[in-house]
Amino acid sequence: LIKKTDECYNDFEPTRAGRLIQEFVDEHLSNWYVRLCRRRFWKGDYTEDKISAYQTLYRCLEAISQISAPIAPFFCDRLFTDLNKVSQRHNAVSVHLTDYPKADEASIDRDLEERMQLAQKISSLVLGLRKKVNIRVRQPLQKIMVPVLDEKFRAQLQGVEQLILSEVNVKELEYLTETTGVLVKKIKPNFKTLGPKYGKLMKQISAAIADFSQEEIAIIEEQGSYTIEVDNQQIILGNEDVEILSEDIPGWLVATESKITVALDITISEVLKQEGIARELINRIQNLRKEKGFEVTDKIELYVQKHSQITDAIINNNEYICSETLAVKLNYADVVEDVSKAEVDISEDIKTFVSVQKASN
Repeated sequence: LIKKTDECYNDFEPTRAGRLIQEFVDEHLSNWYVRLCRRRFWKGDYTEDKISAYQTLYRCLEAISQISAPIAPFFCDRLFTDLNKVSQRHNAVSVHLTDYPKADEASIDRDLEERMQLAQKISSLVLGLRKKVNIRVRQPLQKIMVPVLDEKFRAQLQGVEQLILSEVNVKELEYLTETTGVLVKKIKPNFKTLGPKYGKLMKQISAAIADFSQEEIAIIEEQGSYTIEVDNQQIILGNEDVEILSEDIPGWLVATESKITVALDITISEVLKQEGIARELINRIQNLRKEKGFEVTDKIELYVQKHSQITDAIINNNEYICSETLAVKLNYADVVEDVSKAEVDISEDIKTFVSVQKASN
């Protein structure tokens, strides 16, 4: 980002620089890094991992204040001085008196960037499938399947597997090395690209593409091109010349973007349903903590009024609920007597009362 924005400013294109900064802050820093690192920021002791999380965020904010200073001078000066007041890394009293940061080429990790892009893309596809059938993210699902394109793809995916599973709330990821019989691909011509090149042959080309086997579809996916013969003429089809889709299979939903395909198991077992209820309850308790102004480290006394549809979920996930809400104990009572109790909706047809009090010790 430092390198790209520097080039933009040198070319007198501040608008392009601003858009690059906006995309980085919104999509990569705020919506990805900070959101996924929340647990690192507040949970546990002041370990090396927590220190690294804070220092990375600090370095990003400091650099943003410097590269954004030419187009947002007042805000960036306040951001810089607030940061520097704590760290005293710079002798300058203003961001405008510091040098523009230099990109450290040795710190650029292309493989890491590709892994993160892969994680974001797969997560986006799975979340899109959830939305398609109105399954909330707090409801755990059992499995996603991803066809492995090559060994590099497998290695990169393994590097971010746990991140993806946590982000989309799915228990396991299965790597498919042979998709025949599991995921069935469909292919159709892209007339926008093929028309201008092979107008008179489009009918024959379309018919040939419709007859592609699963193996031929796999070849054009993996190699990026495939050659066919039409009217004694060699036709080279590229990825941009066709559209490849995956058919849904019973109990699963399938989505494809570029070369990446994911299949999501949307069957919700009783165990998964109970965990989903527990997660919804945790969310309501956390909201009550915020409303009462509790610190994130405050321990609480938790009272939940009994409801027949949540009993098994609470019994089987008691320790998990207490751990996530910092409750010293979960009191599951016939009636919650506390006058400050709040009625919460666990789902459309499940309501109960919850009381949250700061623990005495």
